[in-house]
Amino acid sequence: MRVLLQRVTKGSVSVDGEITGAIDFGFVALVGVTHSDNESVAEKLAAKTANLRVFADAAGKMNQSLLDVGGGALVVSQFTLYADARKGRRPSYIGAARPEIAEPLVRCYADCLSQAGVKRVECGVFGALMQVEIHNDGPVTIMLDSDNL
Repeated sequence: MRVLLQRVTKGSVSVDGEITGAIDFGFVALVGVTHSDNESVAEKLAAKTANLRVFADAAGKMNQSLLDVGGGALVVSQFTLYADARKGRRPSYIGAARPEIAEPLVRCYADCLSQAGVKRVECGVFGALMQVEIHNDGPVTIMLDSDNL
C-alpha cells in the first residue's frame, strides 16, 4: 500500500461538480493498493498517518501530529500510485490491486484513521472520475510505502 500525504490548509474532492468530501486542514491522503495488501497493512499506515509529526508546534517546528492539531483527513483512492512507467510511453498499472480488493482496503484505511482519533475523515468516491482540490501547506508531501515499514 502506498499513501501520498499532502499537508493542506484545505482540501476537497468533487464528482460531477458535487463536493463529496472536504476538510479545512490536515492531510489529503492519496491511497494506492497493491495485490499483497491486507487490513493489517491498512491499519499500520493509518496509525503512521495519524501520528506522523509534520505539523508546526508553538515554536514553528514540525513536531506535532494530525491528532495533536485536531486536523482532518481526506482519503482519495489513487491506483496510479502503482504506475510503472519504466518502458515505453504508456504506464502499466499491473501493480495496482483490482477494485474488489482495493476498495475495501481504502475504506479500512479511512476507518482506521477514525478509530485512531482523527476527528474528521472524509473520502472520495472509489472508481469515480474525481476533481481533487489540494491547498498544499509548506509544501509538505510525504510518501508512505508499506514495503518500507
